[in-house]
Amino acid sequence: MPVPLYQAKAEFFRMLGHPVRIRVLELLQAGPTPVRDLLTALDVEPSSLSQQLAILRRSGLVTATREGSTVVYALAGADVADLLRTARRILTELLADQGMLLEELRAAP
Repeated sequence: MPVPLYQAKAEFFRMLGHPVRIRVLELLQAGPTPVRDLLTALDVEPSSLSQQLAILRRSGLVTATREGSTVVYALAGADVADLLRTARRILTELLADQGMLLEELRAAP
C-alpha cells in the first residue's frame, strides 16, 4: 500500500528536523564543500557530522563525490536552496509578527 502524501511530507520534515542537517544544507548553498570545511564550520564531532550527512544523502537532498581522498558534498538540486529561502522568509514574517506583539505588550499599561 502506498504511503499517503501527507505522511511522506511529515517524514520529509522530520528528516529536516535536526539543527546540524539544516546548517549543512545552509552551508552547501554556497556550493560544493569538502567534509573538512563542513567540520570547520560546525561545532560537532566528525562521527556526528558523518551520521547527519548520511541521512541527508539517503534522503536525496545532498550528493557526495570523491576527489582523491576528499569527499565533497553538494546540494542535490536548486529546490533545496529554495526550500531554505522559503523557510527563512516564513520565519522572518513570524518573528516580525511576534516582535510587533511584544512591542504592543510592552506599551500596554
